[in-house]
Amino acid sequence: MIRKIGTVLEMIKIQHSIFALPWAFLGALYALEKVPAIEPLLWILLAMVTARAAAMTFNRILDAKIDAKNPRTQNRAIPQKKITKTFAGGFTLLMIILFLFSAYQLNDLCFKLAPIALLVTLGYSYTKRFTRFCHFILGISLSMAPIGAWLAVRPEWHPTPLLFGLATLLWIAGADILYACEDFDFDQNNKIRSIPAAIGIRNGMILSAFCHIGTIGALITVGIMGKMGPVFHAGVGAIALLLTYEHWIVRPDDLRRVNQAFFHVNGIISIAILFIGLGDLWQRGLL
Repeated sequence: MIRKIGTVLEMIKIQHSIFALPWAFLGALYALEKVPAIEPLLWILLAMVTARAAAMTFNRILDAKIDAKNPRTQNRAIPQKKITKTFAGGFTLLMIILFLFSAYQLNDLCFKLAPIALLVTLGYSYTKRFTRFCHFILGISLSMAPIGAWLAVRPEWHPTPLLFGLATLLWIAGADILYACEDFDFDQNNKIRSIPAAIGIRNGMILSAFCHIGTIGALITVGIMGKMGPVFHAGVGAIALLLTYEHWIVRPDDLRRVNQAFFHVNGIISIAILFIGLGDLWQRGLL
């Protein structure tokens, strides 16, 4: 049992929860303009990890036949019969229950919105079967991190988490478009929907770049509206440089560094945004 759970965690790359977690903590941080108490932070952590684990495992179950045909993914656990779909389905159900329980522990609004969050995160797995804009559905999935965490500690709507959510949406969509370039031939041959498969790798990369320009625009806007200090704006400048580097190392005729761009550079960006928020609040004397 422990070995099978370890296989599932490796299959869904549990360590990649780092992409959305800092954005969630950022939302909670700015909601209170101080570090939240440990209890809500732990429930936010559990909600984030279990929602992602449920969505990723469900994706692997649904895409098992596609993964088995794709040279890039055919070594995943389910195609290799390291775990069964039944076991993965049970794990998915457990993660859904834990997610709903963590939302219940936060507040009534989070609990009421939790089914909508599950609908989006689980529903994403179907989208590449019927729309090229699946990357933006994935972006919406992760955009709920700062919004949900804000509502977890301050259950009222505000422009700040919505702008952080927009920045996250465009950041993830742009990154996923780049990542999908690796499967350009496979997607076209197997009628898998993606922006690169629909409009070509070069045009897909151009659209990805515009998404990331939009990310910086959303962060600049939230910085101005929130009257954030120079630390925040300098941090946004650093993120702009990292995104520029990401597009510089991935070329239409050279996709060898797609994984470096998608996982390494974006991992740095996700961690950096939290420290930027902490630095901004400290610099303004709020921490």
